[in-house]
Amino acid sequence: MIKAVLFDLDGTLINTNDLIVKSFKYAFNKHFNKDISREEIVRTFGEPLRDAMARYDSENADLLLNLFRSFNESKHDELATKFSGVEEGLKALKSMGVKLAIVTSKRRNMALRGLELINIYKYMDVIVCPEDTKKHKPLGDPALKACELLNILPEEAIMVGDSHNDILCGRNAGCKTCLVKYTALSLKELIEYKPDYIIDSIEDLTEICKSAEKNVI
Repeated sequence: MIKAVLFDLDGTLINTNDLIVKSFKYAFNKHFNKDISREEIVRTFGEPLRDAMARYDSENADLLLNLFRSFNESKHDELATKFSGVEEGLKALKSMGVKLAIVTSKRRNMALRGLELINIYKYMDVIVCPEDTKKHKPLGDPALKACELLNILPEEAIMVGDSHNDILCGRNAGCKTCLVKYTALSLKELIEYKPDYIIDSIEDLTEICKSAEKNVI
């Protein structure tokens, strides 16, 4: 039986794809005086931001991070939008009694800002951000923390996301996993991580939860 759904935020509930790409490009132009391709940036999606920056310049990762954040925070509300079917899906899940959580690599202040921007903060029972765990995606600690706060077992939850880091996080925690088809990453490559479910819209989760309940003996 599915008692909770754990959601990644960026790229899953809120469309910040262009915002993230532009923020990366701004940081790289400022620091390295060069461009970075959208394809290369997209491959970092779902990964803690500082880890991604450290791969390019470990000594100046914090500088890159600050450049990224300065642009990102100034343009966030202008460029971030809600994916179709998100609020409808969350509302339907709540009406079924399913608990909802955010499990994100986004800092808490920006995660809350995003949730308020697209008017879905009110649906969330728990919000787990990088500040809440010592270890992060793709390890299972963030999903396990959400399950602990929700007072459920990991096998009673589905982790939903748009990247391999989300699938691995959920699997490493012992949760079911679900991939959204509208991911900016290569769908073909992500399917190789064998998520338990693949959905077109957050609204599809209602049928998945109903089916799981029917299968309980």
